[in-house]
Amino acid sequence: MAKTKSVAELQNDSFKDLKSKFSYKSVMQSPRLQKVVVSVGVGSVKDKKKLEIVSDRISKITGQKAVLRGAKKAIATFKTRVGDPVGYQVTLRGKRMVGFLDRLLNVSLPRTKDFRGINRTAVDSIGNITIGIKEHTIFPETTDEELKDVFGMAITVVTTAKNKEEAEAFFEHLKFPFKK
Repeated sequence: MAKTKSVAELQNDSFKDLKSKFSYKSVMQSPRLQKVVVSVGVGSVKDKKKLEIVSDRISKITGQKAVLRGAKKAIATFKTRVGDPVGYQVTLRGKRMVGFLDRLLNVSLPRTKDFRGINRTAVDSIGNITIGIKEHTIFPETTDEELKDVFGMAITVVTTAKNKEEAEAFFEHLKFPFKK
């Protein structure tokens, strides 16, 4: 059985595969991963225990402590004030980013119920991709006892790609499962 390459190995090989298509002359022209941002919105939850649960689970999934994000504006309709907790965010770089992407692409996304691939419209015009996940339970770090408070998250992969076409080719090279 052939060993699958990790995201780091695929990223190192990207110049060889993409140089003919985009006429790169230097390795530094080929796209690279910069960071992965995992964010979870908690809305206007006032319960401290629920906020702790979300923070703990995001920390388990990413391997890094989540940062509480406060509201930037007071909005009377949503009963929020400036500084009220509205979500958690984790920024991953380096080895943690590569490890997280490996687990996301090879373990978690295939475990998603009715998963048919990532839509190509998830890639934006500046070369990043944002993947919405409805249930955090697809990650193997969450145990079955923790199924009562299920939440979703957004995962943004930031690259140095210059446009959408370059980014799509780079993500295909990294084995992101796009819809056919």
